[in-house]
Amino acid sequence: MTGFAAREGSDGQGASWSWELRSVNGRGLDLRLRLPDGLGALEAPLRKRLSEVIGRGSVSLSLRVVREQGGPGATDPAKLAAVLAQLAQVRAAAEAQGIACAPVDPATILSLRVLSENGEAAALPAPEILLADAEPLFSAFTAMRQDEGRALAALLDAQIDRIESLVTGAETAAAARAEPQAARLRAAIATLVEATEIDEARLAQEVAALALKTDVTEEIDRLRAHVAAARALLAQGGAVGRKLDFLMQEFNREANTLCSKSQDAGLTAIGLDLKLAIDQTREQVQNVE
Repeated sequence: MTGFAAREGSDGQGASWSWELRSVNGRGLDLRLRLPDGLGALEAPLRKRLSEVIGRGSVSLSLRVVREQGGPGATDPAKLAAVLAQLAQVRAAAEAQGIACAPVDPATILSLRVLSENGEAAALPAPEILLADAEPLFSAFTAMRQDEGRALAALLDAQIDRIESLVTGAETAAAARAEPQAARLRAAIATLVEATEIDEARLAQEVAALALKTDVTEEIDRLRAHVAAARALLAQGGAVGRKLDFLMQEFNREANTLCSKSQDAGLTAIGLDLKLAIDQTREQVQNVE
C-alpha cells in the first residue's frame, strides 16, 4: 500500500531536522534510507524499526539536518589582513588598466562572508534523540496506511461478492445445460448406432469420458472454497497480500478450466465475466501488504 508521513524537529541547541517517509506498492520489502553524513549509526536501528512497521512495499526514508552557525564573535585579524591585501591587489590591478575604483566602506568589508564565518556549526543531534523523534513519524505513517487498508478491504469485499455471485450463476448455467446436452448426446449416439456396428462397452466408456470432460462440478466447488478462503484472509487482517495474490492465481486457474469445459454459450459468457472480475480483484490485491 502507499503511504506518506513527514515531520520536523529540533534539539533547541542550534540543530533542526526534517523527516520524510514514503512507500509505494512492491512485491517484497525494499528499504531505502538517505541519512546525513555522520549519522550512519542510525541506519541499522531505522531499518529494524521499519521492518516492524511495514512488511511489503518499496519504502524510502530521508532525514535532513540543518545546523546553525555560531555567533559572529571577534573578527580574525589574519583573515582581515588577507582580505585587505586582496582588495589592495584588485585596486592596483584595476588602476593599472585605467579603471577607477570607489573607496570601500569598512562596514562592507566586515559583512563579507569569509569574515563572518567565525563560529562553529552546532553539533549533530544525538542518534537516540532522532530515533525517539522518528516514532511519531512511524505512527502517522501507519495510521495513513491503515486508513487506506480499510478502504481497500471494503473494495475487495465487494469484488469477492461479485466473484461469488458469478460462481453461483455458473453453477445454475451448468445445471441448465445438462438436459440439452444429454438430448444432443442421445441423438448423436442413436445416429452412430444406426450407422455402424459398435461395441456397447466401448460406447459406454466414451460417453463416460465425454461427460467427465464437460463436468464443471469440481471447478465450482473449488471456486467456492477459494471465495471462503479469501473472506477468511480479509477478516484475518495483517500482512495477507502475498496469500491473496496466490489465491487469485488459483481463482484464475479454475475459471480457465471452467471456460474450457463449458460447451455452452451461456456458461462461457459467465466464465469470461468471472475471469474479468478475478483480474480486477488481483489488480487491487497488488496494493495489499
